[in-house]
Amino acid sequence: MTVFKTAESPFKADNTASNMCGFTLMNNQVGAIIAEVMGTKENVTVTPLPSMIRVDARGRTDLVYAEVDEAAGEEEGWFNAAEFEESMSTHYGRMIHEDDRTIMFANPEDAAEYLDFDLKPIS
Repeated sequence: MTVFKTAESPFKADNTASNMCGFTLMNNQVGAIIAEVMGTKENVTVTPLPSMIRVDARGRTDLVYAEVDEAAGEEEGWFNAAEFEESMSTHYGRMIHEDDRTIMFANPEDAAEYLDFDLKPIS
């Protein structure tokens, strides 16, 4: 009798926390500048792809708007949350927009103080 074994799928689900957060950018002039700035951060990996740019971070990362202004050679205030959202296709993790930066968190608990979310159980 022949017994056949099915190969394990590479597309299996994994519910363990990854401690990762990030976003996907359009692969255009602004996206390339954002990726360049994010690539200087220690915990960030930038992956250029044909039509998009992946930016993945471990734990938390801050996209500081003034850093993008400087890299683009533009006046302060040129880059903001609206510009970022226009260049970003999708994200994962918790995203918080501040006046001067966008913060990405891998863990919702880390973002709680920015969201005025109380994590204390009510009994």
